[in-house]
Amino acid sequence: MADKTSGQQRGKPFKPGQSGNPNGRPQGSRHKATIAAQALLDGEGEALTRKAVEMALGGDTTAMRLCLERLVPPRKDALKIELPKVETSADLSKASGAILEAVAKGEITPSEGQAVSGLVEARRKALETMELERRIAELEKNLQR
Repeated sequence: MADKTSGQQRGKPFKPGQSGNPNGRPQGSRHKATIAAQALLDGEGEALTRKAVEMALGGDTTAMRLCLERLVPPRKDALKIELPKVETSADLSKASGAILEAVAKGEITPSEGQAVSGLVEARRKALETMELERRIAELEKNLQR
């Protein structure tokens, strides 16, 4: 079957990783639909904002969420949690306890606690690797004697 169509098949017009427009869309250019929507909304920003606030005050939960997101921006990644300095494996338990306590008190969310626990786990692995390197170096030193 392929023999009959082999002369007609075009194949892949571009090499892998190379498109028909290697430079891509110019920086800062906008889609036609975006430009059209912006033209329709020009000068209506204040009226739309007033209407969204009225809807929110009227009980529209979606409008409420929209307004509240503008008033109170989402939390950033910066956390204020006191952790003990982790220099030994004994300090790891103290750090985990501090994270658990912060979550229990509501100072950080459980997902934030999980993220910080991941950092403590990475520190544990680094400490473990350093300890193994030290022990191997000590064994090699004793073998050379």
